[in-house]
Amino acid sequence: MLKKGVTLRGLEVFEALATHGSVAQASEATGLSQPAVSQQLRNLETALDVALVDHGTRPMVLTPAGRNFLRHTRSVLSELRLAQSELSVMDLTHLTSLSIGIIDDFDNDITPRLVTALAESLTNCSFRMVTAASHDILADLKDQSLHLGVAASSGEVLEGIIEYPLVRDPFILVTPTSQTPRGKSVEDIIQDLPFLRYERRQLISRQIDAHLSRYKQDLGDRFEIGSHMALMACVARGIGWAITTPLGFMRAARFHDDVVAHPLPFGQFHRQISVFASADWADAVPLNVRQSLRQLVGDRMITPLVQKQPFLKGELRLLDN
Repeated sequence: MLKKGVTLRGLEVFEALATHGSVAQASEATGLSQPAVSQQLRNLETALDVALVDHGTRPMVLTPAGRNFLRHTRSVLSELRLAQSELSVMDLTHLTSLSIGIIDDFDNDITPRLVTALAESLTNCSFRMVTAASHDILADLKDQSLHLGVAASSGEVLEGIIEYPLVRDPFILVTPTSQTPRGKSVEDIIQDLPFLRYERRQLISRQIDAHLSRYKQDLGDRFEIGSHMALMACVARGIGWAITTPLGFMRAARFHDDVVAHPLPFGQFHRQISVFASADWADAVPLNVRQSLRQLVGDRMITPLVQKQPFLKGELRLLDN
């Protein structure tokens, strides 16, 4: 049983304070007044009989006990949010068929969780899920072989298709750890190693090429790699460097010890990941799927990645309609 005074609201406030470092920003994040935020923290510390933050510093700094408690707090809140997101797609028993395409950036964790929730809801439905590249998903939506798609936006207005924005996914630069000595600039590293590009047919490759062209960057085309995981493996092995996105970087978790992420040194730009639906599916179904994905992506990808790569704060984020 929880100690008296340990509440869900108190845990949410503590997490917000730990993330933002100030009562004012925690107030904005939680929708509570600043006095209410301070009171929630006091109640939690009283209930636990321990100081969670050093109240004498600005921005606030967690005490050792606070850092330990934060780890458990985030784990508990993450599981509660995931349970809530799964409930949001439960009322789909009216569907008789559903086909959905999802980009492989979500393969590791997000897609299995979403599919599990959908499968449990679609009790009277013929359900098909495919993993594909964004350009293939958008093409299948156009020819109506898919009802829903989760893909990178091409920026075009697609006739007969409605787009529901999901994530702002900024482009980043990745270099091999073995070729990234402390103190060496990113500019020097990319001069010393070749550029590894995505296969040109892919939407992400075209978006990167358009940005490089705007900045008059001619990086050559010796290496052109179709698989994202193969691209990251090549970077990890020290063959070269690449431009990717945080969602793609997150998927390649097994290479993280061998790859270093950096902000782009030549202009910031981003892609948008959206839920797409054919116009006759513009109802609660795509909105429910989008809401579930927002919770999953926020908790399982954005939050842990921003903690590890602080330069992404504010750049990698969920989008509203």
